[in-house]
Amino acid sequence: MKHLLSIEDLTQDEIEGLLERAESFAEVSRRDIKKVPALRGRTVVTLFYEASTRTSSSFELAAKRLSADVVSVKASGSSVDKGESLKDTVETLSAYDPAAIVIRHPHAGAAQMLTQWVDAAVVNAGDGMRQHPSQALLDLLALRQRIGSVEGKKIWIVGDVLHSRVARSNIQAFMMMGAEVTVAGPPTLIPRRIEETGCQVRHSLDEIEEADVVYSLRMQRERMKESFVPSIREYARLFQINSRRLNPRQLVMHPGPVNRGVEIGADVIDSDRSLISDQVSSGLAMRMAILFELLAHGDHRETAESPLPIGEPA
Repeated sequence: MKHLLSIEDLTQDEIEGLLERAESFAEVSRRDIKKVPALRGRTVVTLFYEASTRTSSSFELAAKRLSADVVSVKASGSSVDKGESLKDTVETLSAYDPAAIVIRHPHAGAAQMLTQWVDAAVVNAGDGMRQHPSQALLDLLALRQRIGSVEGKKIWIVGDVLHSRVARSNIQAFMMMGAEVTVAGPPTLIPRRIEETGCQVRHSLDEIEEADVVYSLRMQRERMKESFVPSIREYARLFQINSRRLNPRQLVMHPGPVNRGVEIGADVIDSDRSLISDQVSSGLAMRMAILFELLAHGDHRETAESPLPIGEPA
């Protein structure tokens, strides 16, 4: 694995390997000393052109837990505000000799373009409405830790599928691992011909009781240039995930940030059925696994300063 740009780039075996690696890093995170020397001497650059809390912080912390040096750049407040192009920004950052660049960008294909300009491994942390592969992988990890394999499980993805890169990555990842996926939402928020991916489509929540897992999506109003629903209140009335619509066995997920009372009710967010906090903690372990697999897996170089095995504390 040279880059992580899309779930499509991975095989089922590679996903299984990342899940197993992430579980080992989850164990490391429970130690008193949480660092390992796997990426000592390497530099990881995080370059975010869109707002982020969970993804940016977990990639930064993941790199630090692996003992890498981290350079974090947000578009706001940087030379990007002065009109600097993506290519010029990346050429500037390349002077730090990064081993990996983690990028989030509003335009689909930006991460792919980056691979043509740099020698570093590139991780797509979200490109427009196209892909968010690390989110899909951490969601699989959160489910694995709660219910084991998703093979044969019925997963409903509900809400603004049209504007969601998370939905696109998760549909691919869940189906690749054997789950049955249904997307549900207003017709205006369901991409045309999405059923060609193999998922089912619903325009109501009438049959949601069949789901083992309900994955709620945020209404991405920042990407909407026109009205896609009559009103937020009407959307909530028809598609909000709340305890009245669910039975006790069903689990609920959400990629965050959450709009309480819109796509999901507070009674669900704060309940035992919610995996939202599990997703956050899984994000750190999975992103450690991604960086490790890209930069350190199979690299058996040792130095007199750091001969320690990968799994031992720094």
